[in-house]
Amino acid sequence: MLKNILMAEIMPIVEEFDQQLNYDTEYESRLQAAANNFIAAASSLPRASGCLPPCGFQVQGAVYNCVTCQYDSCEFPLDCPGKEITVQENNRTQMWCSVPFLLPADVEIVWRYAQDRTMLRERFDDVTVGADPLYSIPSARPEQSGTYQCEVLSQEQSLVRLYFYLTVIPVAQTGHVHLQDVFAQALLPEGQFPRLSSTDSFSYWLPRPAFLTTCLTAIMLLIFLSLGVLYWLSYQIRTSVFDPAQETILTEEKKYLIHC
Repeated sequence: MLKNILMAEIMPIVEEFDQQLNYDTEYESRLQAAANNFIAAASSLPRASGCLPPCGFQVQGAVYNCVTCQYDSCEFPLDCPGKEITVQENNRTQMWCSVPFLLPADVEIVWRYAQDRTMLRERFDDVTVGADPLYSIPSARPEQSGTYQCEVLSQEQSLVRLYFYLTVIPVAQTGHVHLQDVFAQALLPEGQFPRLSSTDSFSYWLPRPAFLTTCLTAIMLLIFLSLGVLYWLSYQIRTSVFDPAQETILTEEKKYLIHC
């Protein structure tokens, strides 16, 4: 596109002055006018940029400035907007130090941690240093809540800093919140719970399969034990009725009572 603009400004002058003699001032004025028109047309062209917002020093996205004859950086801040992460206690959580633009091959990744919500460098403590972009917490605890920072370095120069705001909800607090929700629903008019919509799953209201299996097994075991006890009692009764020795003892007791 720049070549087409240049040829459109120069070729008419070449054809007009071909095989002609002109004063130097005329050449100078016509070429200066062509140069001004070229700069104005070139400045209005859309520039191809590899810059991907909103953050990071992107070497591959630098754009050549035709006016200053230098490469302009993307001029984005190194600090990226923070990402919110919420996880329940004892659950696994992962944070990826990844960016949408191309990074050099010799990057070094530093993970840092701060107990509060902050972006101040002095509030962070180094956790790990290496080339692994993944930071994983197998079983999150409430005291692990805070801000996690991932900084990407290349030849000791910072390229980008990512922030993750982690909130770990305790198990007891989760149950408390659920009870508050049930209580709030019970305070609806006439104490009625809202009906399930057609999109809701009825499995929400049913116990878990493992819980149902345990209950059924316990009920069947109780029934078998009850039947065993009843059979044992009936056997004891039949034995005591037809025992000859017991019959003799009862006859002697009757004779003694009649004698008295």
